[in-house]
Amino acid sequence: MTTAIVILLLSFVILLIFRVPVALSLVISSILTGLYLGVPLQVVGQKMIDGLDSFSLLAIPLFILAGEIMGEGGISKRLIDMSNLLVGRFRGGLAMVNVVASMFFGGITGSSVADASSIGSIMIPMMRKRGYDKDYSVGVTITASIQGVIVPPSHNVILYALAAGGVSITALFAAGIIPGVVLGLALMVVSYIIAVRRKYPKGEKIPRSLWLKIVWQGVLSLTTAVIIIGGVLGGIFTANESAAIAVLYAFLLVFVVFRDVHIKHAHKIFVNTFAKLSAVLFLISASSAFSWFLSYLQIPQMVLQSLSDVSHSRFVVFFLVNLILLALGLIMDMAPLILIATPVLLPVVEKFGMDPVQFGIVLMLNLGIGLLTPPVGSALFVGCSIGEIPIERVAKSMIPFLAVMFVVLLGLTYVPDLTLGLPHLLHRG
Repeated sequence: MTTAIVILLLSFVILLIFRVPVALSLVISSILTGLYLGVPLQVVGQKMIDGLDSFSLLAIPLFILAGEIMGEGGISKRLIDMSNLLVGRFRGGLAMVNVVASMFFGGITGSSVADASSIGSIMIPMMRKRGYDKDYSVGVTITASIQGVIVPPSHNVILYALAAGGVSITALFAAGIIPGVVLGLALMVVSYIIAVRRKYPKGEKIPRSLWLKIVWQGVLSLTTAVIIIGGVLGGIFTANESAAIAVLYAFLLVFVVFRDVHIKHAHKIFVNTFAKLSAVLFLISASSAFSWFLSYLQIPQMVLQSLSDVSHSRFVVFFLVNLILLALGLIMDMAPLILIATPVLLPVVEKFGMDPVQFGIVLMLNLGIGLLTPPVGSALFVGCSIGEIPIERVAKSMIPFLAVMFVVLLGLTYVPDLTLGLPHLLHRG
């Protein structure tokens, strides 16, 4: 067993070091381990197919498609305008606009990278033009984008629900609302404090004559998220049904109502959607086989025993689990970590009394922070590319934001009501 564990984990790490794609690394490691154990290759193939045999998976391509349509259709500009109307008049108002717009846009796309790209391409140049430092502008943008992995409808949450073995997607959607708002408010407080110290300007007043148009277009843009969240939490739609309706609404809004995008751009939207979907499905399939070997070799039980030997205190164990996830986030992207870490660490936290729904949101924030840290922080790279600034400059300016995110993470870890309160209130937990 020990040799098989070494083959499974060491081969995976070596392949990653040589920059082999994660999904392919998972498959190769699984095959090598199967050959050593005498497991027929047909079993590996069957486990890969089993990973895709889930009705809940239908929501993922639909959510990705809806996000692509909204992202291509200029929705980010309208959400920025409405956010500017709400909070732009305060000191350092554009930074707050950035955070609020990211919260709104994240509720539509469910992707921090899409958020950082769409919001950042508008907000970073705008903030620079108004006198904000470049490192601060990029730092605010990318840290605010992490709200997209927590605020529903996040397709990463659906991945977790599958990896966790059928945790309610509805409960997870409900559980992400309060943490997303808390994180947004915390980032706004930090951005305001820094803005006061650096004497950044207040936002310009918006003429009253434009208020109605801004609010109307902003509300129309946010209705996609309302359809998904309200429909699912209200028991009107399933996650799959709400995703399908959201796609239809997004298509009508972008191509019929706003008409900012010509219908010929639909081809590009579908190509981008299929490219992302193929990568996600291959990853799910590969991780299914890899997770089966993790379970077969009893690695989750070993991790549980190791952490129990360190301490019997749930506070210490939960803290160690957070540190493990933050460390893994430094070296691997979010989606594969969800699929690999969940079957290993979920039994550990459940043993010490953490609800699977609560752990799902804690996992999202941990791995979301990983998107901000090199060497694989995709949100960090996107922000630095848009801002045309070296990573090391942004890293320093992000310290206050990362600190407050860690405080929020501890709150979600040790105060269950922050995540479980709303699902229980809605009788969905």
